[in-house]
Amino acid sequence: MFVKICGITRTEDADLAVACGASAVGFVFWPNSPRFIDPARAQAIASGLPPFVTPVGVFVNQPADDVNAVAALVGLGAVQLHGDESLEYVGSIRRPVLKAMTLTGTSDHTFDQWPLTTMVLLDAHDPLRRGGTGKIVDWTRAASVAARRRIVLAGGLTPANVIDAIDRVRPFGIDVSSGVESSPGIKDATRLKALFAAVNGGDAAVRRGVS
Repeated sequence: MFVKICGITRTEDADLAVACGASAVGFVFWPNSPRFIDPARAQAIASGLPPFVTPVGVFVNQPADDVNAVAALVGLGAVQLHGDESLEYVGSIRRPVLKAMTLTGTSDHTFDQWPLTTMVLLDAHDPLRRGGTGKIVDWTRAASVAARRRIVLAGGLTPANVIDAIDRVRPFGIDVSSGVESSPGIKDATRLKALFAAVNGGDAAVRRGVS
């Protein structure tokens, strides 16, 4: 299971996420976010990541040139677009793209217009905060999308509900931010460890054929 821990602002949180088994860590470069991190600080944290953990940068409706420049500076392995970016915009990004989308007010088939090379992240609708809200998405509709393409599931995931979410949606991966925090941008070690314990236990159950 691909697991991304987003909203990293501290080296110790990135280190713990890696020790727990994170596949990726996310840095938010949108200035309006309470989890915003300066690119230079993010670069210092990203430089200490092992090669098997992908640093991902989160951007919201920011100029493509700025996104590409930050990606190069930090050494991002992927870019997460959490705004209203178009297909044409995505084509100008020089890193693999994770496109955040919501299920609110859209047909499930809206996602089919995006090439399969662009991973879709499903998150709760919030036009102001753009993620990290703690709101849960419609898992039934998310499962419909996941049946047709690989998705990353976000939105209100916590140690308590993550296995139910995985069982119901069957995503390629999950993205967790507020569900393992003590405050925005500050991860809670107990919650973070509990999340991975739940995910790893659930993965073992799936391998044994237990639903």
